[in-house]
Amino acid sequence: MSAMTLHDLLEHSARRRPDHVAVEDPERSVKISYHDLDRLAERVKERLIQAGVRPGDRVGLYGHKSIGTVVSLFGILKAGAAYVPVDPDAPPTRNAFIFQNCAVRAILVETALAGNLRAAFNEQPLSAPTPLHFLTAYGVELELLQTAAAEETNVTEPAEHLAYILYTSGSTGKPKGVIHTHSSALSFVDWCSATFEPTEEDRFSSHAPFHFDLSILDLYVPLKHGATLVLIGEELGKQPLRLAPVIAEERISVWYSTPSILRLLVEYGKMETFDYSALRMVHFAGEVFPVKQLRALKACWPHPRYFNLYGPTETNVCTYYELPSEIPEDRTVPFPIGQTCENDRTKVMDEHDRAVPPGEEGELYVSGGSVMQGYWNLPERTAAAFYRDASDTRWYRTGDIVREGDQGNYLFLGRRDRMVKRRGYRVELGEIEVALYRHPAVTEAAVIALPDEESGVQIKAFLNWTDSTRPSLIRLKQFCVDNLPLYMIPDRFAFLPSLPKTSTDKIDYQELKELD
Repeated sequence: MSAMTLHDLLEHSARRRPDHVAVEDPERSVKISYHDLDRLAERVKERLIQAGVRPGDRVGLYGHKSIGTVVSLFGILKAGAAYVPVDPDAPPTRNAFIFQNCAVRAILVETALAGNLRAAFNEQPLSAPTPLHFLTAYGVELELLQTAAAEETNVTEPAEHLAYILYTSGSTGKPKGVIHTHSSALSFVDWCSATFEPTEEDRFSSHAPFHFDLSILDLYVPLKHGATLVLIGEELGKQPLRLAPVIAEERISVWYSTPSILRLLVEYGKMETFDYSALRMVHFAGEVFPVKQLRALKACWPHPRYFNLYGPTETNVCTYYELPSEIPEDRTVPFPIGQTCENDRTKVMDEHDRAVPPGEEGELYVSGGSVMQGYWNLPERTAAAFYRDASDTRWYRTGDIVREGDQGNYLFLGRRDRMVKRRGYRVELGEIEVALYRHPAVTEAAVIALPDEESGVQIKAFLNWTDSTRPSLIRLKQFCVDNLPLYMIPDRFAFLPSLPKTSTDKIDYQELKELD
């Protein structure tokens, strides 16, 4: 099947498997068939068109994960609009900024959250809410709000073929919107289909929140193949003692999440007591997976195939690596981020936009079908994010430093913005974290750099420590001496019961700096 839009995937499966379960919500004990999902999405589409939504418009999506929000998402796409999902647990002022920034025409909002949003939406009044009662049986109660922003003279982005805009943290302190079209999303979805060969009997996890780019695989790959999507709610997804039995009882066959969640499952989920025989594939992305904990996960789940998927929000997934069936006991360094996905091209460049030879480090550039259109209404930021070669091909600068290793597999060395100069040496903070994870008592490690008047920069490590007694500073420093060059040893250490996480389950380095 050749799809032109993301909602084509749903419509095709609804014709082919109308009575098959499309989405399940185990927490609310509700499920919906492909026929009903498609039918209710059509009703949302009609309401949006009645509210003045036109092709190319943006529509906000503000609610906790439920079948109702999945229906709403497809209703937005069917109306020819782009959905703009936000974190329902973020401050309403942040979400109001996002909706105003991309001039949404309407907002589908959870009723319990609507009051705070209306109070935060101070630049443009919102209409009286229109309840969408036909969705209530499938999860949280949603309603439709219209904005007063009919004239959009400040918007410079082309409106054609937009599918969704995902807002990520910006270096200026304001979120920036990453624009993806139906074409860039489908390029990624089609690659997943060819690489992972899903079947209509698969049961995919939906662990990632809808404002996180991991959700694109979750949502569209199973629905393309007529499989079933199992929703993992925001709270359930962070509670390993509850989550571990759900994965087994729901017979999930394809799991996808950040390593942080998988580490929690290994440590606290008591997974040895459950039957995971249905699980055939495990994907992880978003951050480095320490080998020690990856080995522990494979001991709990020995049978699935494991894939490390890499790619910033701007590229979907652009490289991948399948892990070997056995991890050598003496391996301590993380596995590669792998080879380039077949729908993209990559190259490693120096700071002067010159290609570096294999084996030398540089910044990873990506071009191809899965790459974003740009940042919403930030033309200068978009221009700076891309390099154009002599043939006028656009290459996205990922900001990630890599080295091409054996068989064309890239090794991730760190973030360009997490490299600091210390005592004349260049220090990658992520390399210090990798070394700290080698300690048997370290469950989580995060390292930050702080300005210092005397030395220029101080390095501080935050640790989650599992032993009942904490080590002396001397013992901890000695461990670092055995695993790191002297110029990379942290100056200070702090112990926390758990490290703070963002809403997308990555370590929140900004909060660590604020804690300091």
